[in-house]
Amino acid sequence: MRSEPPRADGQLVEGQPAEGPAIDGMLRNGLLADVSPAALARDFGTPLYVYDLGLIGRRVDALGAVLPSGFRLAFAVKANPALGVLAHIAGCGIGADIASGGELETVLRAGFAPVSVAMTGPGKRDEELAAAVTAGIGAITVESLGELHRLDGIAATLHRRQPILLRLAVAEEAQFERVRLIGGVEGKFGMPLPVLKEAAAFAATSPNLELLGVHAFGASNLLDAGRIADHVAEIVAVGKEVAGEAGVPLRLVDAGGGLGIPYADGERPLDLALLGTRLEELRARWDQDPALREMEILLEPGRFLVGPAGAYVARVVDVKGTDEAPVAILDGGINHNVRVALVRQEQRLAVLAPDAGARDRVPTTVAGPLCTGLDVFALHVELPRPRVGDLIAMLEAGAYGFTESMPFFLSHPTPAEVAVRGGQARLIRPRLTPRELLEHQIAPRW
Repeated sequence: MRSEPPRADGQLVEGQPAEGPAIDGMLRNGLLADVSPAALARDFGTPLYVYDLGLIGRRVDALGAVLPSGFRLAFAVKANPALGVLAHIAGCGIGADIASGGELETVLRAGFAPVSVAMTGPGKRDEELAAAVTAGIGAITVESLGELHRLDGIAATLHRRQPILLRLAVAEEAQFERVRLIGGVEGKFGMPLPVLKEAAAFAATSPNLELLGVHAFGASNLLDAGRIADHVAEIVAVGKEVAGEAGVPLRLVDAGGGLGIPYADGERPLDLALLGTRLEELRARWDQDPALREMEILLEPGRFLVGPAGAYVARVVDVKGTDEAPVAILDGGINHNVRVALVRQEQRLAVLAPDAGARDRVPTTVAGPLCTGLDVFALHVELPRPRVGDLIAMLEAGAYGFTESMPFFLSHPTPAEVAVRGGQARLIRPRLTPRELLEHQIAPRW
């Protein structure tokens, strides 16, 4: 758990990611994305999310710069589906990975080209598949034989030929093992290898489907460049085998996301240079193989691109406990950012006060306003002594934040979402009050 306050120069005392100034965090010189936290709180209220669009763009560029030819990026929309964030990412020139009809509508409104969109995820409804086919998206990842046959019928009805990928099942308990060794599992995601080959044989002969290749997601939040490269190599080997048996060229391999960011003490950021070197070696090997020479690789980063570019900011409304171990109660909690409770991993906290560096440091518990013991951001973490009115930021909060949480619990207002670009802050999703939420409910007269 890294929770150091800013020094006088704005950098963190410990745990600063060693990614270089171009793509490090958004807290700089006591500012969030070069804007005063006090001004953000004054203009937009608390709690709120703040996103640094410039930092997102720099992270897109940094990742893209190390990738070999034939690699493409599609942002995993589930990481942060805010329309203002997505519109900026679309302008960065990459694609989108979606997992629902709602996300399809969002990325199209955000300006992503349909051909740059891939749809993944289990349980796709017929109307979602039909919307994706009608929109002309670049690929639909098929998760089962049943979904394959439904999609075939939908494409036929719409008189379209839909490009598809077939998803290989990967056992969660063996996420870091070789894909080929765990391709026989049954589960929520994807198909065991024998079933996937059966699906490939059907798709290869269907006039309504265009089999591009295969997809497999390996693991989440990986910081080991070697493991990421190994996963890409393994799924390419599976794709070559599947395509060869089906008698079609292997045109696309979707290796999923999983590119990680540091959250805890001692974690080093993903080594982009090493990742690029490993992938270049793979590309050189594939270029010598006629079956792989024209193949493209799709990566689906989400957290890596937006995680460090977001902060959740809340205000201290009460301080209790003892002088030796105070408890700071915020005006927002896991109703707005549930990740710490879901994965049981605390995130960096920073007291955003001009005099924070001059205060004595005490083991502090930071909690939200909800009537549940789960609503705790940090236990006994060393922070400047909290005061009522302080702003506290949870950093690395740009991914899996507000929209993964439980905003209706206890009927608190939702957080505003604010994007910053070039030092200018703009509201991208307004706060919803309990009164506004009540307007969407009905008390019938029986």
